[in-house]
Amino acid sequence: MDRRLWSYKDIAAHIKVQPDTVRSYRKHGLLPPPDQVENGKPYWYADTIHTWVSNRPGNRSRRP
Repeated sequence: MDRRLWSYKDIAAHIKVQPDTVRSYRKHGLLPPPDQVENGKPYWYADTIHTWVSNRPGNRSRRP
């Protein structure tokens, strides 16, 4: 299991968007709930994000 904690910035870099886009995804309920919150900042386990990315509609990284 990959238990590294990812911030908005880490997730954004992984899916090649701006951090504000990831914040918007969360605001609209498109991101899974954070695995941890520290000082009011949400963090997700890398595994959580990898699973989310592989199940996202319109995921461009899914190739046959």
